Amino acid sequence: MFRRFFTFHALAVLAGLAWYVNRKLENAQLEKVFYSFLAVAASYLLFKLVLEGVISRRIKDSRTRYSFRKTAQILFIVVSFIVVLRIWVPNPQALLVAYGLVAAGVAIALQDVFKNFAGVLAILLSGIYRVGDRIEINSRLGDVIDIGLFYTTLIELREWVDGDQTTGRITSLPNGQVLSYPVHNYTKDHNFLWDEIALPVTHDSNWKKAMEVVQSVVEEQTSESTHRAEQEISNLGEKYFLSKRNIEPSVFVTPTDNWIMLRIRYVVDVRERRLVRNELSKLMLERIQQAPDITIASETLTVTNIPPPA
Repeated sequence: MFRRFFTFHALAVLAGLAWYVNRKLENAQLEKVFYSFLAVAASYLLFKLVLEGVISRRIKDSRTRYSFRKTAQILFIVVSFIVVLRIWVPNPQALLVAYGLVAAGVAIALQDVFKNFAGVLAILLSGIYRVGDRIEINSRLGDVIDIGLFYTTLIELREWVDGDQTTGRITSLPNGQVLSYPVHNYTKDHNFLWDEIALPVTHDSNWKKAMEVVQSVVEEQTSESTHRAEQEISNLGEKYFLSKRNIEPSVFVTPTDNWIMLRIRYVVDVRERRLVRNELSKLMLERIQQAPDITIASETLTVTNIPPPA
């Protein structure tokens, strides 16, 4: 806050200095300098000190407070630019017509910059994602930790790390990518997803009993998250057209040439996927090992020795 007050006072002092010099010299350019500093100072006072510095502090929700501050920053830049441009160029349209080729060249050279700025407007206005969301854009997965004017900053997930856990790298994505690539948001409107665990058992195993074992384990461990997911997912019907979904854990059987594959499907909190999968896998293995009539399958290779011809 001290830095903001210092910046505002510096702008005010520069505006006052330009006014004093212009009063002595009565120069048209100095008058424009005075009005420019005055406009930027007034815009800084409104958006940076009042909105971003004072009003945002009364917002309790951290995400909403962050979005409000980012919006105030963007408005400060846009309003200041428009007002200063109006001061120095009374008729911007005539300027663009006179320097059409130059403007076109600048637009082509800076098309990525304009696209990234349009991207941040799309992000903030449409709510594609917010700070704290887990998103994936152009095969880049991570948690959003900052949304800037031109780049979105992520704390990276996966890559060389198994499971949905962070690598520790900070990734910056151009905001313009939201206009060119699909945006996968893992935490928008609800915080759950479906996950599956594949468990193969041999053909001579009691596969029905194996189904009962894994079903009981999953139901015990995911009952609370299933209840929360059912409430959140049911709320989606008020915002989107959503057909009925089976939330309860399920076990599906697929016979193959080598084994009988059991696929366990369940809902889990997005940020606890690997932890829950690990806990479920350990419990299922422990209980299956206690059942003598169930054997976990593995890929085998049979080698037949054919005797040479006599």
